[in-house]
Amino acid sequence: MLDHEVCERARVGRDRRYDGRFFSGVRTTGIYCRPVCPVRPAQGKNVQFYPTAAAAEVAGFRPCLRCRPETAPFSPAWLGSRTTVQRAMRLIRDGALDSAGVDDLAERLGIGTRHLDRLFQRHIGASPLQVARTHRVQRAKRLLDQTRLPMLEVAARAGFTSLRRFNTVFSEVYRRTPSDIRRLRQKKRPG
Repeated sequence: MLDHEVCERARVGRDRRYDGRFFSGVRTTGIYCRPVCPVRPAQGKNVQFYPTAAAAEVAGFRPCLRCRPETAPFSPAWLGSRTTVQRAMRLIRDGALDSAGVDDLAERLGIGTRHLDRLFQRHIGASPLQVARTHRVQRAKRLLDQTRLPMLEVAARAGFTSLRRFNTVFSEVYRRTPSDIRRLRQKKRPG
């Protein structure tokens, strides 16, 4: 819950400690701002406080062009390109590159393919395709360890488009075939 008096003091004093913690909507202008906005503070009787920028927009306010609420602390823009990479990693983990290409992933993120690759190199140290490949192999390894599914089913559930590709990639990573890994696991299990 927002304390009106605390928010008002922070807004009038442009207190940086509250930046990103609430937004103030000014009824007379229809604009909402961050507490650190450089514009002369509106009269308190014309101001309403909201916990998020989205709440201010739902109430009918538009963002201030001076203090740019979209760049407030803890917003995606404030977190920078790491936010884009984290979102891409979630999409890859959920199989975004199992059925579509990097172009489609970049489009979903609203950036270009080359820029996506640069961000991955900077923050992850690998390309989106390499990350997806690692996730597929790890999924396959878990399925081999935890189930008795046929190899074709393991390959499909792990996100591989063919059994041949599954065997090739798995062997490159583990330097053993999926069948070898499964046999080793079965030998270790008691009767």
